[in-house]
Amino acid sequence: MNERQSRAVVLLSGGLDSATTLALAQAEGFCCFALSFDYGQRHTAELSAGTAIAKAMGVAGHRILRIGLDDLGGSALTNAACPLPEPPSKGIPTTYVPARNTIFLAYALAYAEVLQAHDIFIGVNAIDYSGYPDCRPEFIAAFEHMANLATKSAVEDGSRYRVSAPLIRLTKAEIIQCGARLGVDYSVTVSCYDADPFGRACGRCDACYYRAKGFRQAGLTDPTRYQPGIRFLAQHREERANDC
Repeated sequence: MNERQSRAVVLLSGGLDSATTLALAQAEGFCCFALSFDYGQRHTAELSAGTAIAKAMGVAGHRILRIGLDDLGGSALTNAACPLPEPPSKGIPTTYVPARNTIFLAYALAYAEVLQAHDIFIGVNAIDYSGYPDCRPEFIAAFEHMANLATKSAVEDGSRYRVSAPLIRLTKAEIIQCGARLGVDYSVTVSCYDADPFGRACGRCDACYYRAKGFRQAGLTDPTRYQPGIRFLAQHREERANDC
């Protein structure tokens, strides 16, 4: 690490958006420390993907923290018995995890303060997304304001924390095109809410829908690996949605 490089904490889920966000933070010259969470989600394939991404992109450090959001419940992502909604869904879907991004950013803020970093990057998006309230610009701005009230370094040293969400106003196609220009290898990312142990996508969930739509609109080859017999289903849903 160059001693003059500013440090940043980047939330890394192992999905398409977070990998692109990491690439953007590195392109801005930050020395990046990646933070992932084993929060009791339906599968851990995305954590394996996050580890692979962090290694391939040469981050300064990568930590996976265990937090038991599945102990609280309230989401189809933390309860395998709860069926996943089929896209395109209306309203806030059952895949919303209560306060997830608030909790993730709180950990990122704590890590940033320990590292003496003042920048946090998160790959939320408010265009092609499932309608989660903690993916909106208002939420990001509110958390940044809170961060500058709640930390020792901000109060005593006058440090200013910045929470950057560089993808928040981009379509999924624009995100993919941006990442492709930066050399992101999307074949190792896992976006699916119900991937199998090998990281192969289900082709049915919201995340699969928006990912397939994004690659199609970007005019790029979709490297997503689907579970056996599923790829046609994913393509069919995308074509059907475009006809509506």
